[in-house]
Amino acid sequence: MASIGGADAPRERSRELTRALTRVVLTGSESVGKTTLGAQLAARFGVACVPEFVRDYAAAKGAPLDFRDHGPIAKGQMALEDANIAAATARGDALLLQDTDLVSTVVYCHHYFGRCPEFIEQAAIARRPTHYLLLDIDVPWIADGIRDRGEQRDEVQALFRETLARFDAPVTVVRGKWDERLATAAALIDVLLDTHRHG
Repeated sequence: MASIGGADAPRERSRELTRALTRVVLTGSESVGKTTLGAQLAARFGVACVPEFVRDYAAAKGAPLDFRDHGPIAKGQMALEDANIAAATARGDALLLQDTDLVSTVVYCHHYFGRCPEFIEQAAIARRPTHYLLLDIDVPWIADGIRDRGEQRDEVQALFRETLARFDAPVTVVRGKWDERLATAAALIDVLLDTHRHG
């Protein structure tokens, strides 16, 4: 695979750091409860949940994102992930949760602009976690001042499914009421951790 951004070293460091970690990424369309479920799981397992970089980036910009923003967003997301991976590894944690990753950047690039920079797609593939939890859209969409595509949830969710399949990413769909989602996600993480320990 070609180097990402002209250098393979950061990718190799990321792979080395994540080898001892089970990384689980919550992903999916807007307003499916990623942040809420991430916080619940972090509390349940006593670990960190990496926040979503783009939310603060978009709030700080104070204007609609354009195609040129996706490079800085991707680099900011990777830096945030790497800092949390290093911290989790230093603590000896077995698990790290993430409230989204570069797959979301890829999906929304294609959704808004019909294309995505190659280095972002390559990075998303190279940095695949242990498992994705794809949160389904069977919960109400709630506006928050940043979300803007409530009427297109089906289309966006389909893009998430297609992108994860195209990247050959391990994924489980999580649906149902909020307590059912927590139970499903926690049970799967228990299995992943047990597999990692005995693998």
